Amino acid sequence: MHLPVVDFTSPTAPQEFCKSLHETGFGVLKNHPLHQDLVEGIYAEWLAFFQSEAKNKYPNDAAKHDGYFSPSVSETAKNHTKKDLKEFFHIYPWGRYPQEVSDAAKRYYAQASTLAQQLLGWVEENSPADVKARYSMPLPAMIEGCQETLLRVLHYPPLRGDEEPDAVRAAAHGDINLLTILPAATEPGLQVLGKDNAWHDVPRDFGLLIINIGDMLAEASGGYYPSTVHRVLNPTGEAAKKPRISLPLFLHPRREVVLSERYTVEKYFNERMEELRGKKY
Repeated sequence: MHLPVVDFTSPTAPQEFCKSLHETGFGVLKNHPLHQDLVEGIYAEWLAFFQSEAKNKYPNDAAKHDGYFSPSVSETAKNHTKKDLKEFFHIYPWGRYPQEVSDAAKRYYAQASTLAQQLLGWVEENSPADVKARYSMPLPAMIEGCQETLLRVLHYPPLRGDEEPDAVRAAAHGDINLLTILPAATEPGLQVLGKDNAWHDVPRDFGLLIINIGDMLAEASGGYYPSTVHRVLNPTGEAAKKPRISLPLFLHPRREVVLSERYTVEKYFNERMEELRGKKY
């Protein structure tokens, strides 16, 4: 499977980007407006935060779903039994934010959300007429005023060698939301499952921006934009001693938005949360 790198500044970028999303569930952008120095600064200061005890001052809130999630409460992917080898912090506009780091992640949240809305507009404009007719409202309107878009700062610690058999950094899964925006991480490992049922490495050159379709957009588009399964592999050799930081932004619509005849966003989200954790949020 080929994942083309689309130049954001090209006049044909919207068409090329949406063609890639339709064919692979992924799009890769270069020359995009998110500044690499901002991303690198976030990676550096949050790595230090995760390596400190300060993270334990912000334990996750099971009701609000914000704050710090330790490896002991990390996610278990659907159809898997072992927890992922990761820890993370959830940032919402209304949520808790560590005083030990700068406001860089907040600024990134705002910038990436603005870009994500533009990309959602590209998807809307380049949807075939029969697919566009399925949308209950224009796609960018689905996220207007929404406070549920999530920025997750992810830390995959170095491997110690005593991990449980079959435990991986991120087991194969699909995302729940509309679009996920992801700058290239500090280390490789991200792979996508192609239509050929084989795993393919996602480009990770620093400065690239990776976007993938979530289940909600797949639902709203009747599968025209597929939610592609992806994973993060465990590194081997010397790379196993290195941490990995990534910064996915999960673009969520308002809870009352109708996705399809079967689902509102709220119904879909709660159903998935019950599958993953046995509870509603």
